[in-house]
Amino acid sequence: MTSGFQWVGGGTLGESHFIIARWIFLRAMGVIYLIAFLSLWVQIRGLIGSHGILPVQDFLDAVREHVGPDRFRLLPTIFWVSASDAALHIVCGLGVLSALLLIFNVLPLASAIVLWALYLSLFNVGQDFLSFQWDTLLLETGFLTIFLVPWGILPGLGVALSPLIILLFWWLLFRFMFESGVVKLTSGDTSWRDLTALTYHYFTQPLPTWTAWYMHQMPAAFHKFSTLFTYGIELALPFLIFTSRIPRLIACIGFVLLQIIIFSTGNYNFFNLLTVALSLLLIDDRMWVQVLPQRLVEWISPIAATEILPQWFAGIISVIAIVIILVSGFQLLRTLARGVPMPRFIEVLETWIDPFRSVHSYGLFRVMTKTRPEIIIEGSSDGEHWKSYEFRWKPGDPTRRPAFIEPHQPRLDWQMWFAALGNFRTTPWFHSLLFGLLKGSDEIHGLLKENPFPSNPPKFIRAVLYEYTFTDMKERKATGAWWKRTYKGLYAPALSLR
Repeated sequence: MTSGFQWVGGGTLGESHFIIARWIFLRAMGVIYLIAFLSLWVQIRGLIGSHGILPVQDFLDAVREHVGPDRFRLLPTIFWVSASDAALHIVCGLGVLSALLLIFNVLPLASAIVLWALYLSLFNVGQDFLSFQWDTLLLETGFLTIFLVPWGILPGLGVALSPLIILLFWWLLFRFMFESGVVKLTSGDTSWRDLTALTYHYFTQPLPTWTAWYMHQMPAAFHKFSTLFTYGIELALPFLIFTSRIPRLIACIGFVLLQIIIFSTGNYNFFNLLTVALSLLLIDDRMWVQVLPQRLVEWISPIAATEILPQWFAGIISVIAIVIILVSGFQLLRTLARGVPMPRFIEVLETWIDPFRSVHSYGLFRVMTKTRPEIIIEGSSDGEHWKSYEFRWKPGDPTRRPAFIEPHQPRLDWQMWFAALGNFRTTPWFHSLLFGLLKGSDEIHGLLKENPFPSNPPKFIRAVLYEYTFTDMKERKATGAWWKRTYKGLYAPALSLR
C-alpha cells in the first residue's frame, strides 16, 4: 500500500509512520465529540424537544407525510424509532459515554462508529440549529476516523494504518482550508478584494468576544495585513500538505496559528479545535518523538505497529477513497469555476451519499457582513409597556461585556444572528420562538438569560431591530458601554395568542 505514495519526496507519506500521530488525533477527536455532545445536551430540549422551538416529532411527521417509505434512506436517524425528549437525552448521553471511551482508547472502533451515527442522527433532525459548517466538518472527519482507529478492546497504538486513510484526511484539510480562501475571492464581495474585510469582521461576527473589541480598534493597515496573512495561510499553505516533512510542518504551524487567532477573538465552539486536530495529522512520528515528553516516547516506542492491514479492509478504504475524491474533487472544481458541469455518474454518487452528510464543500466567511442588525425581543402584559428578553450570550444590553463561551455553542444565540440578517417572513423558526414565549415554554425560557415575566407569560410579544457597532476608546471611557446602537424599526409586529 505504501509504494504508491513515494511520489511526494523525502519524508513522504509512504516513508513516514503516523502511529503516534493517530494516537494523539484520536484523543483529540474524543474531546471534540465530548464537547459537541455536552454542548447540545444542555440546550437540546429547548431547541428541538417536544416543547422546544422546532420539535423533532413535528419535523419527522412532515418528512413521513411528504417522503413516505423512502424517508429512512433520505434521512437516516435513530429518531425514527422514538423522537421523545427521553430519546434526545439518551442519544446525547450515549454520545458523551462513547466520547469518553474514545478518549481512553477503550473499544475505539465501536466508539467511533457510534459517535458518527449518533451525531448524524442529531444533525439530520436538528434543522436550523445544526446547519453549520463545523457540524458537517465533524461528520466528515468522524466518518474518516472510523477507518483510522485501531481495533480491539484496549488496542494501545494498534496495528499499522493505511497511508491512503492519512491521504484522505490531508485531502479533507486541503479542501477545507483552500476552499475557505477561494470563496472569499469568488464571492464577489469587494471587501475581501480591497482587503478591508477585517475592519468589519470583529463587530459583525455572530458572537464577538471582548478581545474582538480591542482588535476592532486597530488601524486599517493592521486589518489589511491581517487579511493578506489569512490569504497566505488559506490559499498557499494547503499546497504544502502534499509535499515532504518540513513543508508539512510549516503548513501545520500556519493552520494552527490561524485557529489560535480566530479562537482568541471569536466564539466558534469546537471548530478551531477540530481544525487543529486535523492539522496535527500532518506531523509524522519522527517529528512527534522529538517534541513529546521522554516518558511518553519510552512508553510508545516498544509498541511497534508492524501488523499489516487485512486486504479486505484495505479494499474498503480504496473504494471509499475513490468515491470521496471523485465527488469532493468536482465540488472543488465547481467552487473554482462556476457552471462546470458535473458528470452524470458523479451526480448519482453525490445523491446517494448525501444523506450521510460525510462529503462536503466548504467556505467559511464567504461574504463579510458590513453592518450588525440585532433583534431584541420584547414582551408586554398590556400592549403599552414593554420588557426586553435578555439572551445569555448574544449582544443586547450595550454595557454588557462580550464574553468567551467557546467551546460551547449556544445555538439559539447563533441563529438570532442569521435571523437579523433576514426578515420575519422568511424565518419560520423565529415564529415558533415567539409563540413559545407567549405560551410560557419553560424549555425555551431555559435558553435565555432571564425571563422578564416569571409569573405569567406576556399577552403580547414583538421583535425590535437595532443596528449595533462597537464603541471607540473615547465612547467606552465616557459611557462604559461596549456597544452603541441605533433603532431601525420593528422586525416582527406585536403578536398575541388571541
